[in-house]
Amino acid sequence: MTLDYLIIGAGPAGLQLAHLLERDGRDHLVLEAGPTPGTFFTTYPRHRQLISINKVWTGSDDPEFNLRADWNSLLTDDPALLFKNYSRRYFPDAADLVRYLADFARGLRVRYDTRVTRVARDGDLFTVHAGDDTLTARRVVVATGVSQLYVPPIDGAELAERYDTVSVDPDDFTDQRVLIIGKGNSTFETADALVETAAVIHVAGPHSVKLAWQSHYVGHLRAVNNNFLDTYQLKSQNAVLDGTVERIARRDDGGYRIDFRYARTVEAIRQIDYDRVILCTGFRFDASIFDPSARPRLVINDRFPEQTSAYESVNVPGLYFAGTLTQQRDFKRSTNGFIHGFRYGVRALHRILDARHHDTAWPAAPLEVTPEAITDAIIARINRTSALWQQFAVLGDVVVVSGDTARYHEEVPVAYLHDGGLGPEPFAFVVTLEYGPDHDQVDPFDITVPRIAENDAAHAHDASYLHPVVRVHRGGRVVAVHHLAENLENHWNLPDVHHQPLVLFVKGVLSDAG
Repeated sequence: MTLDYLIIGAGPAGLQLAHLLERDGRDHLVLEAGPTPGTFFTTYPRHRQLISINKVWTGSDDPEFNLRADWNSLLTDDPALLFKNYSRRYFPDAADLVRYLADFARGLRVRYDTRVTRVARDGDLFTVHAGDDTLTARRVVVATGVSQLYVPPIDGAELAERYDTVSVDPDDFTDQRVLIIGKGNSTFETADALVETAAVIHVAGPHSVKLAWQSHYVGHLRAVNNNFLDTYQLKSQNAVLDGTVERIARRDDGGYRIDFRYARTVEAIRQIDYDRVILCTGFRFDASIFDPSARPRLVINDRFPEQTSAYESVNVPGLYFAGTLTQQRDFKRSTNGFIHGFRYGVRALHRILDARHHDTAWPAAPLEVTPEAITDAIIARINRTSALWQQFAVLGDVVVVSGDTARYHEEVPVAYLHDGGLGPEPFAFVVTLEYGPDHDQVDPFDITVPRIAENDAAHAHDASYLHPVVRVHRGGRVVAVHHLAENLENHWNLPDVHHQPLVLFVKGVLSDAG
């Protein structure tokens, strides 16, 4: 028997896709190496506090709007399967997510304790070896996440302890000098846990620390993990070192000596001694299961598979990716690396698969081809959509105009549209939510920096904060752009500020189109 879809991995992305395929009666199977859904979260984060927010009370009873502040729920019509029913904590415990995923997986076609050891491609079919079984499938969707620790090319890196196995008991580091290599959330999560017991903690890496509240990329350092920065700048024996660890060597007394090259001083190499060295350098994709006939091309230091705008391998037709692996498409720019982003990417993948293999067009609602009707539809959506809110600049709503008819398509990957996903060179209004081009260079707390006033329609194009952008695509290129003004509470529906300027813009575009 040949499956239509074989999904590798029963984490959040694999379960989301299986849920959609099950709903539509598609032939599929999920293989999971671990004994439970979301096996990754039974271990990570190591100190068990998630950094995905769970804001239960929003002042709204609109489930679509509320997903803007719910970063853990998967997409379902079952209100019982909202994460707020599993935890009320703003930053929940990882065990609550494991419990949630177990309930979400009930009734889905998942085979547990089944580790895939080889994926090969012969003609139009894949052969997947898992345990004693050999399965064939027309399409394989890899939703394993980045399951392997990324080890940077440092001489002596094998001597260091690793984030995935290091002790999480702070007492094991009492009065010790500790070096943590890395500058991401796993680094600072680990450092924060050791502040009360370690004598000295140094955090080291070649790049500047980037703060999520400024960059708007939630994978950068989150405030919930940055208490360590206080201990550095307020002189409590801890420090952030900017530069590269060139070498780790074991000292005769049992400690470690590292060769460190500073990025910002004239001192070439400095040798520093530590009792412990820990690698917290992120994760990478495990491509070891792929036979040469099905091996995807890797990018970004071989940490991710390279993908088309349809989440398909660029060099292996029929091999698709779902979940955090799809952050290759928007690396460190949007949210495909996280549940609150990739849940929409998985839904987009499902719609792409439907269009490609089941003759099912992207869902669309009919609209009158009038400035008022198109504007009303756009205004209604941007004030409640969670998909465009979470996947800013990556997903867009698309109003395709053809003659005297128009159709409103929700949550289309903008790159997929550019690549002809909705047809060649459509005449369309493409609606996204975006930050300004220099948003990550602006300190939002610096009151000396001039800013565009909220509800300033005349200068909306200079906004740095999140706001709606409407682009007109015609003949394969963008021919007009309209920005809607920022609003303190993201209410983009003021008649004179948002609605009327957009009506006039749409009217002008339709008039020019004849």
